[in-house]
Amino acid sequence: MGCGVVFAILLFIVVIAALALSGSYNRLVRLQQTVDQSWAQVQNVYQRRADLIPNLVNTVSGAANFEKSTLTEVTNARASVGRVQLDPNRAPTDAAQLEQFQAAQGQLSNALSRLLVVVERYPELKANQNFLGLQAQLEGTENRISVERGNFNNAVQNYNVAVRSFPTNLIAGMLGFPPRPFFTAQAGAEKPPPVQFNFGPAPTPAANLNQGPAPTPATATSP
Repeated sequence: MGCGVVFAILLFIVVIAALALSGSYNRLVRLQQTVDQSWAQVQNVYQRRADLIPNLVNTVSGAANFEKSTLTEVTNARASVGRVQLDPNRAPTDAAQLEQFQAAQGQLSNALSRLLVVVERYPELKANQNFLGLQAQLEGTENRISVERGNFNNAVQNYNVAVRSFPTNLIAGMLGFPPRPFFTAQAGAEKPPPVQFNFGPAPTPAANLNQGPAPTPATATSP
């Protein structure tokens, strides 16, 4: 076998390897872009919720004798979310950072839930058109958050499968494609909320009210 043939074979192998490497790299780039795009959507809906809160708090605070501690809790929770700084255009690679972000957002979700429960005690708020509009927007935003988080987790799953699959896993780390963390369910989310009905004591039959013991039936006598 001449040197030319050996060189041609080696060149062919190099070309095939380069094509395989470039194909794997391009696929990882596409999957990474999908993850980052999904992350941007998650950030958008969370920001939408944060933007609604000041108007919601202002509207609720106008109700007479409304619990100030509830409003303070919502305001503080929103501020805590703002202190968790993550790149809105690039999904995090550090699971601890995503967990911190999720914990802050979960704290805000819990505070908003308590706020809406307290509102039930104020008929004037339940009839306030401005509040009802904000409540509807907030509920719609919460639904979008759930949807976008699910889309993000799906994108991360597809990306992580590619990163960890052979032979792509041999080059993913070297080319700067680490696995990405998922959103996880909050602790206790698998348990349904307790439902309790308190109907009070059973009413006393009207026929027995303010009456003494029932009379003893008369006994029939012999003729």
